[in-house]
Amino acid sequence: MTNPGFGRVFSEHMVISDYEASSGWSTPILQPYGPITLDPAASILHYGQSIFEGLKCYPQKNGNVALFRPVENWKRMNESAHRLAMPSIPEDLFISAAEALVRQDRSWVSDKRGESLYLRPLMFATEAALGVRPSISYRFVLFASPCGSYFPQGYKAVSVWLSEDYIRAAPGGTGAAKFAGNYGASLIGQKQAIDHGCDQVVWLDAREHRYLEEMGGMNICLVEKKNNQIHLVTPELTGTILPGITRLSLIQISKDLDWGFSERRISTQEWQEKSISGEFSETFACGTAAVITPIREVKSRTGSWLINQGTIGPVALQLREYLLDLQHGEIPDSHGWLHPIN
Repeated sequence: MTNPGFGRVFSEHMVISDYEASSGWSTPILQPYGPITLDPAASILHYGQSIFEGLKCYPQKNGNVALFRPVENWKRMNESAHRLAMPSIPEDLFISAAEALVRQDRSWVSDKRGESLYLRPLMFATEAALGVRPSISYRFVLFASPCGSYFPQGYKAVSVWLSEDYIRAAPGGTGAAKFAGNYGASLIGQKQAIDHGCDQVVWLDAREHRYLEEMGGMNICLVEKKNNQIHLVTPELTGTILPGITRLSLIQISKDLDWGFSERRISTQEWQEKSISGEFSETFACGTAAVITPIREVKSRTGSWLINQGTIGPVALQLREYLLDLQHGEIPDSHGWLHPIN
């Protein structure tokens, strides 16, 4: 529990439920965390039907714990399942599994601000049969990990590499699903970023390689000043971008703070020119794992540029603190986003 980082340590239990086309989902079982046995012919190993989610349980000011927007994760998991020709998961199975796991492993929820218990639900195909078609059997697994900072350096601004050789997703593909294959295909781009001295990769559109899509596995937001008002801009959802739940939350939070918010295409040329001129005063990524991550420098084959002189801007910091205040129950939950677990 001391400096857990992200995804390196796991709590003591997990929940498992199996699906058969003839009978549906089995009663979920809470059991000790441990290895899973698979047949070598299991469909997941050959045809890749695997989806997952990520949500967090936060310690509350009143001493309780609460999940943050779990119903949105359930909805998105079923949208991913639909795209991968997998069965949907009932809401009560998803939510009750999360509640049972958190109650059992309550001691793994840190009481420190900014730390949480990260829950990873996943579903994968288990039918032992070769042949390219949807599996008739699946397994749902839910396990947890105490979570500190996503990046080893903590809350600091990162440098990014514009990927011009590879794409994350194409129109008609699986970009809007939280599909394991999306992440496997992204690893070479991340390696390329590291090889160029960057922390993360920024993905561009598949057609023209000009428009911003995502940073690694996170959505991107830019801060623009319009008529002395803060205005957030983010790439529009076109089917190639994952509809992030933190992104969704920031849209509402910007309204709560009387800020502007727009969704539109943003070219790398516009990003560079307006970052240099100061019209885009900040750029940050947002997601469940890293919450808010400022971007300080952008690199590409043709050069590099700094954002906000390479420092963390006030808007990203304010949003991060606002989100943490909300997630830890330190300010009123006016939208009903917290799901208390007693």
